[in-house]
Amino acid sequence: MKIVGYGLLPLFILLILASVACVLGYVILMGAGDVVEARKLISKVTLVLLVLCIFPVRKWLGLTWSDLGFARVADFFKQMGWGLLLGIATLLPVLIALYGLDIHVWDEAREWSFGKAASRIVVALLLALLISFAEEPLFRGTLLNGLGRKMPMISAIVISSIYYAALHFLKGKTDVPYEEITIMTGFELMLEAFANWLNPGIVSALLALFVVGVFLAIIRTEFKQSMGVCVGCHAAWVWQIKSSKTFFNTDQHAEYYYLVSSYDGVVGPLVAVWLSLAIAVYYLWKKRINP
Repeated sequence: MKIVGYGLLPLFILLILASVACVLGYVILMGAGDVVEARKLISKVTLVLLVLCIFPVRKWLGLTWSDLGFARVADFFKQMGWGLLLGIATLLPVLIALYGLDIHVWDEAREWSFGKAASRIVVALLLALLISFAEEPLFRGTLLNGLGRKMPMISAIVISSIYYAALHFLKGKTDVPYEEITIMTGFELMLEAFANWLNPGIVSALLALFVVGVFLAIIRTEFKQSMGVCVGCHAAWVWQIKSSKTFFNTDQHAEYYYLVSSYDGVVGPLVAVWLSLAIAVYYLWKKRINP
């Protein structure tokens, strides 16, 4: 029962932060005007609050930056380099397979110059680094370590990976006209976002992202102070996916389309099986060298 209680505590915190974001979103929109859609603003504010929570939660749990997996600055960036290579090595074969199976099709409607293509790739990398720098300390740092202090590490890995996967689908879809926005609009959008977790259409991508979370959590727990590797690996995955979506289209009528999901055209059963195989190979290798 204690595991269940501690496992639900992050959800309780998420609900509080999402509620705060609803109020802040309303205040921002009333002050700034019709500059952004309410659902997008509330989603971004919630994510910002989650990331900012790292600092007080770290103090509350008595965790050092080293406990969260951060090595010295020089070592951290070296780890990031290895992580980028690991991310490329683990996802590039999937992207090649998707192209070979005609799931990803080159977008012939666009014309690319070297400069334009290079700028898109660089921007994708910068966005990927921003995302990974926010998500890894949150999920593989604070959440994983916090749960790991209250339960067996395998349970902490599973629960933190569930939260990591589920948060990707905490999104509303309704665009509320600016003149109809009230203080309650944010809460209505929040309920819609949480209800999306009951959508059976997300199961495929949800399971794949869960395996992604487990893969990164294993790196974090198997190797001390390996946050840099997690950040680099995560960034490499996001970078490749964003770059692929820039140059390729996803053919939803392809024979093997079921290997991906509608979430981003990459994450799906193929990724889940591929990374599960990588995890299994690692543990077989570990058992062989250290029975």
